[in-house]
Amino acid sequence: MRTIFFFGLLIAATQLTQAQTKQPDWEKVQDETIRHFQAILKINSSVATGYEAPVVEYLKSVLDKEGIATQVFYNDLKQPNLVARLKGSGKKKPVLLMAHTDVVSVDTTKWIHPPFSATRDGGYVYARGAVDDKDNVVAALMVMLQLKRMNIALDRDVIFLAEAGEESNTKVGIDFMVKEHWDAIDAEFCFAEGGGVTRKEGKILYAAVSTTEKVPNGVKLIARGTAGHGSVPLQDNAIVHLSQAIAKLAAWQTPMRLNETTRTFFTRLAAISAPADAERYMAVVTGKGAEKAQEYFAVKEPRMHSTLRTSISPNIFKGGYLSNVIPSEAEATLDVRALPDEDMPALLAEMKRVINDSQIEIVPNTRNLRPSARPSRLESEAFVTTEAAVKKIYNTVTIPTMPTGATDMAFLRAKGIECYGIGPMTDIEDGPKGFAAHSDQERILEESLHKFVQFNWELIFNLAKAN
Repeated sequence: MRTIFFFGLLIAATQLTQAQTKQPDWEKVQDETIRHFQAILKINSSVATGYEAPVVEYLKSVLDKEGIATQVFYNDLKQPNLVARLKGSGKKKPVLLMAHTDVVSVDTTKWIHPPFSATRDGGYVYARGAVDDKDNVVAALMVMLQLKRMNIALDRDVIFLAEAGEESNTKVGIDFMVKEHWDAIDAEFCFAEGGGVTRKEGKILYAAVSTTEKVPNGVKLIARGTAGHGSVPLQDNAIVHLSQAIAKLAAWQTPMRLNETTRTFFTRLAAISAPADAERYMAVVTGKGAEKAQEYFAVKEPRMHSTLRTSISPNIFKGGYLSNVIPSEAEATLDVRALPDEDMPALLAEMKRVINDSQIEIVPNTRNLRPSARPSRLESEAFVTTEAAVKKIYNTVTIPTMPTGATDMAFLRAKGIECYGIGPMTDIEDGPKGFAAHSDQERILEESLHKFVQFNWELIFNLAKAN
């Protein structure tokens, strides 16, 4: 009897192992991926319409048909959020896949293929949202479907959040979900947009995975002076003083400061770069020759220069209304992208010292601020699993990054979730040609989309499966 019982356990264990290691039928998955991808791309969920509900309705219908539990949350009927959940044993905290359903607006006259036609041409799919962010939406959807259909036993819940308002109004999306429905999305780890696999001349260079991000802060400079007739120049001319203040800030350089992410970023990038580039990348890590390297970055690689520090960019200048009238007030808006650990009051005080002009008032934005948080760990189970998935699917190195822009992961990191930004393979050459995100010919290589779905599967399967 014991022998029979043991043999039965052995068969059950073998069946479980086979179920856990079996791969999806990728040929069928690819056909279904394209079908769902085109369907959601054809829905105009642009900021101009403010209407994301049809995308959520489509996703919900697909998930409901498979018996996957879904919930819809909203404070604006036109911009709902969908949460789908596959239950695990609860041995581990959930993992969250997050993607946004809105896209930026379009000028239809500039598109070769209509932006909401999801045209397939030459191995590419052309549409607004093809790489921002409906690629992530469909990848998450396909992972949920395969996990359910293959009846994969899970040690942690797998949650899919299709969120609203990322491109325009987080109050209806992630901010709303965090404040009002935290229990529905609380997780140990999150994966969302913010990274990607970089290819140049057909060769994969590396996979970027964001583990932190800079924090946007709007700051205004207001100059006040005496109004008067333009024929009589005045020493306290508000436009002159504002221009001088901006020039002083432009000449000033905020201090270079590395964190775990950027230190590892430059170190790993140096290991795969040409000697001259590698020397500059390591210079900012070791400090030897760092000043010269920064000077080079400022001119030749401004993104690297911004990665090293809190950046300040004056982007809007307002002043005057008639050519023969000296205005009493002029205003400039600065885009300050702060390092995650930046002390903003101290930075503003330093800006005041640099400007050194009693006619200039510095006014920080205090509304709709994105939270700051420590970088997500590089030694976490999620990052280690990501590196393994990158190696298996793309056969390349993983480089942690700190994007100079912002994502909705900031809200989750601030709540303690370890968040990692991922993305599909893109060609460096596509950006200058106008094929990138937000461009007038946004597109994704079908091969890249399918690889990205496989990568998501490999990542979530290994992170969530029962052991």
